[in-house]
Amino acid sequence: MTERAAAPIEVEFSEPRGPIRWRRWLGLSLPLAIGLVFLLAGVLADDLAPHDPSFIDLSARLAPPVFDGGTWDHPLGTDDVGRDILSRLMHGARISLIVVAIVVPGSAAFGTLVGMASGWLGGSTEQILMRIVDVQLALPAILFAVLLGSIFGPSLRNVIIILLIWTWSGYARLVRSEVLSLRERDFTTASRALGAGGWWIMRKHLLPNVVNTIVIIMTLEVAIVIQVEAALSFLGVGVPAGTASWGRMITEGREVMIVAWWPIWLPGLALLTISLTGNLMGDWLRDRLDPRLRHLH
Repeated sequence: MTERAAAPIEVEFSEPRGPIRWRRWLGLSLPLAIGLVFLLAGVLADDLAPHDPSFIDLSARLAPPVFDGGTWDHPLGTDDVGRDILSRLMHGARISLIVVAIVVPGSAAFGTLVGMASGWLGGSTEQILMRIVDVQLALPAILFAVLLGSIFGPSLRNVIIILLIWTWSGYARLVRSEVLSLRERDFTTASRALGAGGWWIMRKHLLPNVVNTIVIIMTLEVAIVIQVEAALSFLGVGVPAGTASWGRMITEGREVMIVAWWPIWLPGLALLTISLTGNLMGDWLRDRLDPRLRHLH
């Protein structure tokens, strides 16, 4: 009796459809909606805010939110000098947007350039650049901010400078580790054998292979930048006094937190919400863009 060979089993892989495919996007819908509200509130603060964020009205001092017995004239209540909290939250979102729009792309671009140059060139160039990164990481950001604030006074410019100095090194170290692996790949070796220059290889081969990682880190960095800006303003070395900033609102709300909860809780909840939103969006992008995690979803 002769045995018949078993026919090979063909397995076809296809993009998940139906409920599975919808679940992939469900994790992004809520963070994206919250991020859109945050963006619109900051960009359109002048048009959407019901009051001037700096207008002082002592007759409306510590008015409660509408859901705690207040009126719709001040939907989220007022602070200890009668300034409208909703208006200050919206203009505080604008401060955060300005900081994020400058710091995140700036630090990502500079850190990526340093990391790629360090990983590709190697030798003394790598040693010098990485020692600079090590020194930068050793600098205590908060103490450095206090020093700048003491010398130059609180200002939004100083906050942006501090964050740029503090955040670029993370990109540099991560990109360098990726480039060290990529420069040994076959496609990189083939390009060098064909006479391609270093800058051409970095632009055509290395950068496209690290851009997914950079995008993920940028998304996660949004929440960190907003938190640090709020922390600096909370310590009094961020934006000047009187400026509508979430960190400044929290430090001002401490003085009346025993008699009124909303001046400190509402900006704190806004800061917590946008921080969680940035982290959720970063996690979603990591799961979608990282091929090692894509099959798990």
